[in-house]
Amino acid sequence: MKRTSKKLWMGICFTMTLALSAGSFVIGPATTHAASASKADRIISKGSQYMGVRYQHGAPAGSTSSFDCSSFTQYVFAQNGIKLPRSSRQQSTVGTFVPRSQLKKGDLVFFYAPIHHVAIYMGNGKILHTYGKGGVTVTDLNSGWWSRNYTTARRVL
Repeated sequence: MKRTSKKLWMGICFTMTLALSAGSFVIGPATTHAASASKADRIISKGSQYMGVRYQHGAPAGSTSSFDCSSFTQYVFAQNGIKLPRSSRQQSTVGTFVPRSQLKKGDLVFFYAPIHHVAIYMGNGKILHTYGKGGVTVTDLNSGWWSRNYTTARRVL
């Protein structure tokens, strides 16, 4: 094999390795998912900017000085062009149902029966949401209370 062919082959292999390890390798019609994944990443990134912002039950919509769970999801999604209703119960009726085993980044996850808490699924079993003294935080969906009180999920992306 000529030296230039070897360099070209090594370059192609290196590029494919990077693409596959970054999870950005897309074939055919999966580009819609790539766009959704990108929007989900932007939503999670925007929400993460508010880590520690205090929780306030009934916080006013659009405020960033405090959030309740649904004003948080409503605000973060709106910053990415997605309009959600104000309450967690109302938010649980938009989009499409997602089985827990098929959660993807950006899905809305809901708790209690009747529903009165919402969070954003971040991937790897983590949720981004706000409640209690810690304010906006990341929690393990698959542990203790959160796992036991999980109710449903919706995909709006």
